[in-house]
This record gives sequence, structure tokens and C-alpha cells, in this order.
Amino acid sequence: MEKHYAVIGDPIQHSLSPWMHNAGYEALGLDAEYQRFRVEASHLAEAVKGLRALGFSGWNVTLPHKENIVSLLDTLTPQAQRAGAVNTVKIHEGQLIGHNTDGDGFVRSVEEELHGFEGKKAVLLGAGGASKGIALALAEQGMCLHILNRTPEKAKGLAQAIEREGGTASTGEFAPGDWLKDVDLLVQTTSVGLHRESFPFSLEGISKQALVVDIIFNPMETAFLKEAKKLGCRTHNGLEMLLYQGALAWEFWLGGQAPVKEMRQALKNQLFKGMFNKG
Repeated sequence: MEKHYAVIGDPIQHSLSPWMHNAGYEALGLDAEYQRFRVEASHLAEAVKGLRALGFSGWNVTLPHKENIVSLLDTLTPQAQRAGAVNTVKIHEGQLIGHNTDGDGFVRSVEEELHGFEGKKAVLLGAGGASKGIALALAEQGMCLHILNRTPEKAKGLAQAIEREGGTASTGEFAPGDWLKDVDLLVQTTSVGLHRESFPFSLEGISKQALVVDIIFNPMETAFLKEAKKLGCRTHNGLEMLLYQGALAWEFWLGGQAPVKEMRQALKNQLFKGMFNKG
């Protein structure tokens, strides 16, 4: 019997998850289908009921629903509990189980480039749903976290959550500062740049040793990443994080090992296709 999966969010038209997952199903000969649905914040509860009623086996959750969906679920995995945010939902024995693969997916996406985490400094821009999972996973790897957010209270709340888990975290103003000089990993987790807009402040003075990551993957290079590259930093977009959080979601739903190679190729194909069509 065909299984149905999806991703919900708003906006959602930029999501490449359907191509990634459907390529994986095809590679392994699975009878499954993955779709994407735009769900406005005011309709989240209705959407969850609808997906359940339609027989979906699970779905991914993206902006702006990662935190708000928590109250609509029956139980959470330890990863989702720690993050206070959910990016993956599975229906098991009639129960809605919330999980978070953002953090572990992010760690897998940067571990080769970063050459170790212990004792290094990570600065996170933003303190929303994606940032929570990433921050907690990096703290678990032994990194010292510094969190900058437009709303200081959210940054402080995330720092306190990290410290409760035994990690080290501090907060600061959402602006340039001394942190630029000694950052090992800078992660941009907000939606700024999704529509090709400029980032609100400059990275002038950043350490050239820093690995700079923007979790946005479409466009492939945001204005934020372009500036970091001009300043001599290594840069990553969010494509590998998307791949690995998707692979971990797959494994949460279906068990076994996700076909990462085929999923990565499908993502690249779709991105290049989009660039060609615009060009």
C-alpha cells in the first residue's frame, strides 16, 4: 500500500524536499509519495487533522510552524523535547510523534569541514525553531555558543535551555561585535535572504578561519554568504543540512538507511534546473 509523506510551511514553494524524498523512494523501489503543502499559521491545527484524516504516515515541518506544532502532538522524542521544536512528525499506532532532525542533520553537514567541535566557538544568528535544534546539537558536541536575536528574550531562553543541558552559551545584541574576531562557526538561521534581500548588518572584521553557513539553500548563495566569501571565509549554504535532516527524517519514518547519494543528486538537479529556468 502506498505511503504518503509531505512538508508543510509558509512559504513552501521553494522547498526541494519532494524531489529529494521521491528520488529516494524510486531508488529503493518503495511505494511512497512525498508532497508539499502551503499551510498558513492560522490553519495549522486544521492541517494536522487533515493530514491525519487523509492517511499520511508522516510529514516534515518548516517555517513558521516548528514551535507551534508542538502543542498539537501526542508525544515528543528527546531531540524534540530539548529543542522545543519539531521538524518531523510520524504517526505510530495512532499517536502523533514529534521529532527534530535539524540539529543532528546540521552537525553531519559541517563535521568534515569544521575538523572537530570541542572547545570551538559558534555564533548563531536567530533563535527560532531551526536555531534551537542546531544550537543544542552543537553544544552537545562541546562547542561554546553565542546567540544573537532581534528579540533578546528568545536568545536568553535558548541560552538557558543549552545551559540546562550542561552546555555553555551566552547572548548578545543582533549586531556586529567582538564576536566576529574569534568565531569558528557562524550560522545564519533566520529567513532573511530567502527573497534575495540583504542581511541587516555587515560581517566586516570576521575571522578568515570561520566557516560561515546560511541554512537557506534557495537561492544557493545569499547576500550574507556572498559577503562572507568576499571576506575570505569558507561558506556553506543549507543544501547539505537539508539533505541530512531529510535522510534522518526518512530513517525515523521508514527505518533502514536513506539513499543519501541519490537524494543529494536529486537536490542538485532540481536546484540547477531552477537556476536554468530563471536564466
